[in-house]
Amino acid sequence: MGRSAHVPSRPGLDTRRVAWLGAILAAAAVASAPPLTIAVIDTGANVRVPEIAAKRPATYDVRSRGRGVRDLNGHGTVVASLVARASGDARLLIIRAGSSSGAFSDANEAAAIRYAVDRGARIVNLSLGGPRTSAVERSAIRYAIGRAALVVAAAGDDYANRPEYPAALLGASGLAVAAVTGAGTRAPFSNMGPWVSVAAPGEHGTSFAAPLVAAAAARVWSASPRLTARQVVHAIEQTASGHGTRTDELGYGVIDVEAAVAFVRGIS
Repeated sequence: MGRSAHVPSRPGLDTRRVAWLGAILAAAAVASAPPLTIAVIDTGANVRVPEIAAKRPATYDVRSRGRGVRDLNGHGTVVASLVARASGDARLLIIRAGSSSGAFSDANEAAAIRYAVDRGARIVNLSLGGPRTSAVERSAIRYAIGRAALVVAAAGDDYANRPEYPAALLGASGLAVAAVTGAGTRAPFSNMGPWVSVAAPGEHGTSFAAPLVAAAAARVWSASPRLTARQVVHAIEQTASGHGTRTDELGYGVIDVEAAVAFVRGIS
């Protein structure tokens, strides 16, 4: 049973849009706190890209058990760039678990999740998925949640109203992310269902909406470090554009990081 990186089945991925998407969140300034770590589990990354290099990321390849994470696909580089641009002072852990084709085995995905959590990652970004799950994937997600990590996963790009995994496994302890267009409407390819948590800009795929939400979670957590993962999820959901009301298309709506930060500061 396998996963794949989420990119809609149509051309048009433009890496030049990374700066524009990252800017959605980068404008929100939050109080300093000990930096938390965001793990990006993907096809690796080009660690020489300036915004990624500035983070001095830790790296790991689950297949070779080495430190090389050269990205022969490009998907992971875009995802890591979005996280790096928008996550404030958060540290970055880049884990290569996917092949050059963008395919992920459940075993490699699970090993990467466990590695990330064991190395202290508070947030795990999974811009990958598929229509079926497995015992090894479910066990890894439970492991992450049980150790207080917040898992963020892409809702999928299959133009479908059906569960996508691992996103549909997260429940109230994680964030399953749909994509919206520049106009704020659901991207037509973005999967729907009662398991969708929130949405973010991602005209080229839910893969690129998820890291914006992971970065938002880092900013919220940095504003109030004593929060639990579930409390961070609640803050992001309740301050999204749905104003506490959810739909299968966009969950609780498009995230608003400044509102979420203000929300947690008000209760801390």
